[in-house]
Amino acid sequence: MSHGLVLYSYWRSSAAYRVRIALNLKQLPYETRPVHLVRDGGQQHAESYRRLNPQARVPTLLHDGRVFRQSLAIVEYLDETWPETPLLPQDVAARAQARALADVVACDIHPIGNLSVLQYLERTCGMPGEARERWSRHWIECGFAAFEALLREDASRGRFCCGDSPGLADLCLVPQVYNARRWGVDMDAFPTIRDVHAACGELEAFRRAAPEAQPDAP
Repeated sequence: MSHGLVLYSYWRSSAAYRVRIALNLKQLPYETRPVHLVRDGGQQHAESYRRLNPQARVPTLLHDGRVFRQSLAIVEYLDETWPETPLLPQDVAARAQARALADVVACDIHPIGNLSVLQYLERTCGMPGEARERWSRHWIECGFAAFEALLREDASRGRFCCGDSPGLADLCLVPQVYNARRWGVDMDAFPTIRDVHAACGELEAFRRAAPEAQPDAP
């Protein structure tokens, strides 16, 4: 049973990675339709795809004839449509903490390291590769320092970001750690993040969502 779910994804997109984790945690089967963000000048710019997603970004989710965009909006749609295995805590204050952690990644760290931003820095601003790497490391390290502090101050934190079950904050964190390692960030500086990431890595839902496990991975 597919539930009629279709995910437009790119193997190395951290935003699509988040949604893949959510789908796996919910045990929802789905069809993957790869959108290569580099090949052919970026397949996300094709007119046919822009009709689905005017931002020309992934992920895009199709369900029952409806189109959903933006990874966190998609994740919350999945959580509300299939409330079994909830991705947010029951307590209202804990839900606010989970959303705050997710936003540190999705709103503060990820956007300024997005592929389109790095391409602009290279093609328009003339920033060389080494400088772009320093740019990415700097903003990831700044964001992770805040994320680490938020985790440490939360007395209710368990094995995962917000308790003993993985959820919204974890599915945002894990893809960002993947990016951090790509750019050479020293994760020893963030031991709490490293421990949560290790706990997530023990779960099949996270392993099956990993970039290298995707059908469009090289």
